[in-house]
Amino acid sequence: MDSYKGMSSDNIKGLVLALSSSLFIGASFIVKKKGLKKAGASGVRAGVGGYSYLYEPLWWVGMITMVVGEIANFAAYAFAPAILVTPLGALSIIISAALAHIILREKLHIFGVLGCILCVVGSTTIVLHAPPERQIESVTEVWGLATEPAFLLYAALVIAAVFVLVVHFVPQYGQTHVMVYIGVCSLVGSLSVMSVKALGIALKLTFSGMNQLIYPQTWAFIMVVGTCVITQMNYLNKALDTFNTAVVSPIYYVMFTSLTILASVIMFKDWDRQNPTQIVTEMCGFVTILGGTFLLHRTKDMVDGSPSLSSRHSKMAEDDNFDLEGIPLRSAESLRSA
Repeated sequence: MDSYKGMSSDNIKGLVLALSSSLFIGASFIVKKKGLKKAGASGVRAGVGGYSYLYEPLWWVGMITMVVGEIANFAAYAFAPAILVTPLGALSIIISAALAHIILREKLHIFGVLGCILCVVGSTTIVLHAPPERQIESVTEVWGLATEPAFLLYAALVIAAVFVLVVHFVPQYGQTHVMVYIGVCSLVGSLSVMSVKALGIALKLTFSGMNQLIYPQTWAFIMVVGTCVITQMNYLNKALDTFNTAVVSPIYYVMFTSLTILASVIMFKDWDRQNPTQIVTEMCGFVTILGGTFLLHRTKDMVDGSPSLSSRHSKMAEDDNFDLEGIPLRSAESLRSA
């Protein structure tokens, strides 16, 4: 514990849970991708609106793995601030990129390895300068933070942006621009994390003897979590089925983390408990992570031999061939007509 002298006991618990979560979630991306490929070979692909993956056991194995990771992540938010927990998702990027290289044969360039190292360095910087967890005594206190004008404005802007993306951009650009699906996931995700943290605090207080289930606010947060998670999973499946895993994972991480930190700063006022030096150091750590994820994104195209090749075209080129199990994933005619 002496080596973590600058961190509170709750922050250390949150850190351990967040690291465990990243291990499970990083592996789940690959298992789910394998399941989506198998399901797409015999039914309508998730990327074009199909749900045949629901009948694929391998996809459910990946889903269960992700659920275990999310449970650990859920618990982490009950003990530590989002600005500490969320950036540790960088570890899941490293795991998914490494496993994609080994299992899915989605090659990882040497600069992609450098990107992974930058993600670790940036995450470590943020962890060492994270603010202490805000002391909250009741879920009604969290509800009060969620209904302040600043956060209500943020929530309204997020809902409006998601509506525009789903109604206008998804039908036209969902199959060709990775940012569309991931944009929906990330925006909704920032709201789900705030609700998950509120629910985690409520359960932690309940287990400590202060029952929070008697408050309607607790059940309101449960409804928000359920709605947001279902939406996230739907569009994340579409993104994974349509684009390369090594591209989806880092972009999703960058957008999701950025918006979650913004939401947490607005709602829980994390930066009010820090001095300017700590805030600047955290931002430097986050920029380092962004640099790492950018390398992971760009170097996928470099190993394909064409830096200008889009992630969608790269994915379709892969799908034209047989995968390791001999499953034809996409015909040449469909590639030419895309």
